[in-house]
Amino acid sequence: FFVNNLVGLNQHPESSMTYQEFVIVGRRKPTDSNPSPQIYRMRLFAPNKIVAKSRFWHYMKTLRKLKSTQGEILSLHQVYDQSPEKVKNFAISLRYRSRSGEHNMLKEYRATTRCAAVEKLMNDMAGRHRVDPSRIQILNVASVSASEARRVTTKQFLDSKIQFPLPHRVLRRSGSRFKAQRATTHFS
Repeated sequence: FFVNNLVGLNQHPESSMTYQEFVIVGRRKPTDSNPSPQIYRMRLFAPNKIVAKSRFWHYMKTLRKLKSTQGEILSLHQVYDQSPEKVKNFAISLRYRSRSGEHNMLKEYRATTRCAAVEKLMNDMAGRHRVDPSRIQILNVASVSASEARRVTTKQFLDSKIQFPLPHRVLRRSGSRFKAQRATTHFS
């Protein structure tokens, strides 16, 4: 038990990991009857390349009736954001499977990268709806301008004159470091 917890073998592969964006291109294996099969391209969010391949074949099996034994992956590469230092608004449309059925949803998050927005989405869906990451299908992740934002939680941060209070500041004394005095943290 201790070794499994130490190594992390008993954890779900998609939990407690940061998400990365991958583009996977695959197709059905060429045969004599079909020498040039149709090529499929998919953008996925996954913790690593192995999980990304697994999710690719899962969607290909459900959408195109193509299993991994009958197909091949032509390319797999990770996608990076162009400006990861700038905060942007992201609208994520998704479909998830709950205990009662399939649901479509649109969520908005403020983040610096697409992967950070998806990370917030996964945590939010787990907390609010008790949805496992394997039950979530991300349909689209789009950067949204301030005028196109819909959700109140996103709009409240779009004010250019926004101010935040500093309620619990601790002042550092310039005197003796080891002198025992209670710090005053609340100012009027």
